Amino acid sequence: MRKWEPSFDFLGKRRYTSLLSLILVIGSIILMATRGLNFGVDFTGGTVIEVGYPVAIELDQVRETLAGAGFDEFIVQHFGSATEVMVRMPPLEGVQDVELSQRVMTVLQEDTPGVELRRVEFVGPQIGEELIEQGGLAVLFALFGILVYVAFRFEYRFSVGAVAALAHDVIITLGLFAVTQMTFDITVLAALLAVVGYSLNDSIVISDRIRENFVKLRKGTTVEVMNLSINQTLSRTLVTSGTTFAVVLALYLVGGEVMAGFSAALMCGIAVGTYSSIYTGTALALAMGVSKADLVPPEKEGANAEGEGFRP
Repeated sequence: MRKWEPSFDFLGKRRYTSLLSLILVIGSIILMATRGLNFGVDFTGGTVIEVGYPVAIELDQVRETLAGAGFDEFIVQHFGSATEVMVRMPPLEGVQDVELSQRVMTVLQEDTPGVELRRVEFVGPQIGEELIEQGGLAVLFALFGILVYVAFRFEYRFSVGAVAALAHDVIITLGLFAVTQMTFDITVLAALLAVVGYSLNDSIVISDRIRENFVKLRKGTTVEVMNLSINQTLSRTLVTSGTTFAVVLALYLVGGEVMAGFSAALMCGIAVGTYSSIYTGTALALAMGVSKADLVPPEKEGANAEGEGFRP
């Protein structure tokens, strides 16, 4: 029995998908400009308090205790064991860092006698600014390296399309955090860098198949060859994205508050990255005029000019 092969006209819808991408990117930029990102302690500065409980403690109990004492924003997580708890508090207006840590310890000790202070660390806003600058530079260096690699490996129009797809994915993911106001911390920044690598992987696979088909299929148009290449890699793209998304979804559901931002960024990045690798990157390369002549090596004199026919 012949295996079913998809034959979707992806690039035939490129005008509509390009408009959708433009709306999402512009909307995300507007949200970031108006609402901003809810930066965590890593970026804004604050107080990190590590305490030890005499017995294993549930994090929900610690959160209820702090919320009941009037603290609005904080992150609570285990470290080392179930008896060790780390509390991250953003700076409070009019309250010194030392006073804030003392308040937290008083509240925790009143709720559970025997709680011991392990460590207090004050993260200044200057460190937060440095983290923002270094994180932004890391993303820019990654995008520049990708631009150079893809231009050298394939063709410069594919590199522009790949970088545009990566920027598209990062901006929309940031827009999600702007609209939901989920905490943006160092783990979310790590997730964004993972999204860049994940989306690039799909773009490289599709670009490689397009180049291969340009050499093999001399009779098809550029759009036909590109569509065929996307369809040939579709099963690989969907299986890879689907299995990864399922794992990250499980992490989001059972990983708790600490992993929520990280897994949400990855889920958004995987979904948008799968879309952009199919539509954004290839559509932009096509719009910039990429053709077979850019990737097919010239025929040697006397060689057989008849290539393999186009098979949709």
